[in-house]
Amino acid sequence: MSSPSKRREMDLMKLMMSDYKVEMMNDGMQEFYVEFNGPKDSPYHGGMWRIRVELPDAYPYKSPSIGFVNKIYHPNVDEMSGSVCLDVINQTWSPMFDLVNVFEVFLPQLLLYPNPSDPLNGEAAALMMRDRTAYEEKVKEYREKYAKPEDVAGAEEVKSSDEELSEDEYAASDDEEIAGKPDL
Repeated sequence: MSSPSKRREMDLMKLMMSDYKVEMMNDGMQEFYVEFNGPKDSPYHGGMWRIRVELPDAYPYKSPSIGFVNKIYHPNVDEMSGSVCLDVINQTWSPMFDLVNVFEVFLPQLLLYPNPSDPLNGEAAALMMRDRTAYEEKVKEYREKYAKPEDVAGAEEVKSSDEELSEDEYAASDDEEIAGKPDL
């Protein structure tokens, strides 16, 4: 059996040679983004999402961590963080699977067959169980609003502007401290 680092490298190369656009986050091979299209025969069809993938040190013996960068309306995806319910991948994960399986099997299955009884997005789960048509309309609304190709390209820019805001907040807190001293 090959070492986990060789396996990680091999799986990543296989994913890059497939039809998926892969963008590395840094020099290592443990964090990267993948462009993912919604599966046919689902309300997600026609949408494109930027997926953040983190490979644990123990990959392929431990499953990768998967998260949606741009918003998606789904019972098993946290609307704010984009985290995918870990049970979905962890329950069935085996070292026999690779990264291509995540994008050709796991994520399409997740979008085609949501599990509202184990939600990360309680509102989506409740709507899906109460009114499937209204749920699918909301999915399509999110797809149109957040999952166009330009949204995938801009998903990283949103992150960098958040970082700028936090720097501004930091600078503002310094100004407040300085402004507060004369009152003492």
